[in-house]
Amino acid sequence: MTNPFRTLKAGNRMQQVSEVVNSWNEWDPLEEIVVGSADGANFEPTEPGNRPQIRNAPPGTPFPSGPKSAEAVDRANEELAGLVSLLESEGVRVRRPAPHDFSQSVRTPDFEAANQYCAVCPRDVMITIGNEIIEAPMSRRSRYFEFQPYRELVYEYWNADPRVVWTTAPKPSMADKMYRDGFWDWPLAERHERMHSFEFCVTQDEVVFDAADMSRFGRDIVVQESMTTNRAGISWLKRHLEPKGFRVRPVHFPLDFFPSHIDCTFVPLRPGLVLTNPDRPLREGEEKLFLANDWELVDAPEPTTGNDEMPEFCQSSKWLSMNVLSIGPNKVICEQQEKPLQELLYKLDFEVFPVPFRNVFEYGGSLHCATWDVRRVGAGEDYFPNSDYQPLA
Repeated sequence: MTNPFRTLKAGNRMQQVSEVVNSWNEWDPLEEIVVGSADGANFEPTEPGNRPQIRNAPPGTPFPSGPKSAEAVDRANEELAGLVSLLESEGVRVRRPAPHDFSQSVRTPDFEAANQYCAVCPRDVMITIGNEIIEAPMSRRSRYFEFQPYRELVYEYWNADPRVVWTTAPKPSMADKMYRDGFWDWPLAERHERMHSFEFCVTQDEVVFDAADMSRFGRDIVVQESMTTNRAGISWLKRHLEPKGFRVRPVHFPLDFFPSHIDCTFVPLRPGLVLTNPDRPLREGEEKLFLANDWELVDAPEPTTGNDEMPEFCQSSKWLSMNVLSIGPNKVICEQQEKPLQELLYKLDFEVFPVPFRNVFEYGGSLHCATWDVRRVGAGEDYFPNSDYQPLA
């Protein structure tokens, strides 16, 4: 197997650079990206890996089922179109997912789901690591086939350049035994007692990970252990990526009782700078890697909208405020209402591009979630030279 790293005067860089698929971190100058679509979106069903609830509704109020309303889809699509226009005005090529009927049920020998979800958040299922596209196995039944709206694009990229690598991670069974019985009924006190064991709604028996639990730092891939990524999933990523020269580094946020996706908790903005969540600090000791390599960890300000004020069907926390999209090492797109975060970014010498995105929140994410960057200028760098990490041989 070819090792994609070589040593140059500027430090460690990766050899395998594709002119079609090339993205090694979250901040290099952006050239091509996929932006999600709300077309055909459905409400997410209740299942062992997910128990959606209406905010501020009386206990026992059933969560809606079936397709989202035309008005809700139009509102979200209008904001997604605004993001597309901004990106294109900055010279970025924007691609969109193919149409998909999310009202279709899912049935396998191991499970059934009444309907699928949506294609608003490509970040959850697709990730570019250098010249490789990885399709995540996903953690929820309703999202089992969520890769399909992106399959035409993947084939296009794969056919355009022989250096493009395409990997689909093994699909888990999603059978009842893959999920932890009773998890959703644990009281908060029990969650607090269990917070250092990092056992959530998925068990450790099968490979499970969502792509949005990963953050790319060049040679290093930081992965959150969460409700949507288990230790078996992290082990698969280590075995797959470390022989290619990457270092896969698990991280943990013990005060987050429902962790799902790292991009509202630990967000790299440029080399040497990470936006952190003051409510969800790293597990003690895990910050040492960053501090030893001169990274600054800066807490995000309190969001402008509290958890109780988020859209009623949104299952994410108020910390979607942190879900920004970098289009260059000093250019960041931020949700329009998040003035305190915008002010912080200005002070950190970023050019900030505010866009309205509140109507997208109920579809599971914000600006970073709603995108999948395919190509950025640059190559793989080693941003953690002071490290005793020993990857797999």
